Amino acid sequence: MVFVKPTDDNSIGNKSKNLNNAIATLLRSYTRALQKQESFTGSLFQQKTKAKELIDSFNLTMNLTSICAHYIHQNQIKAGLVAENNAWEFSSYPDYLSIRNGTLCNKKIFYLIAAIESELFISESKHLIEEKINAKFF
Repeated sequence: MVFVKPTDDNSIGNKSKNLNNAIATLLRSYTRALQKQESFTGSLFQQKTKAKELIDSFNLTMNLTSICAHYIHQNQIKAGLVAENNAWEFSSYPDYLSIRNGTLCNKKIFYLIAAIESELFISESKHLIEEKINAKFF
């Protein structure tokens, strides 16, 4: 999981903190419900879930929201499961290319939040995110 680091703007910082807290509460609640239902103890997300703050320490041409989306879309390539982003049937990437009309994501909201035009996002996605950026954020 990737959480956004609060900025100096208190209103945005508070929203980020509230989002982080809401996600943490959701994960804890889900874990407790499963523990009760399945009668087990211990952590559910211990090995697979991590949170890192995104800070703009690079002079990036891509914004951080786009980087996160590219990272998600490129996971299956880096894992050697497919050769191209649009080949993974479980990805939202074909929706962004408009070769599938899925409801997995709301592209309009994504482009608004990411403050990026669809053509630029698609153009960026054709290039793998640099390893130094991956290492810093993921």
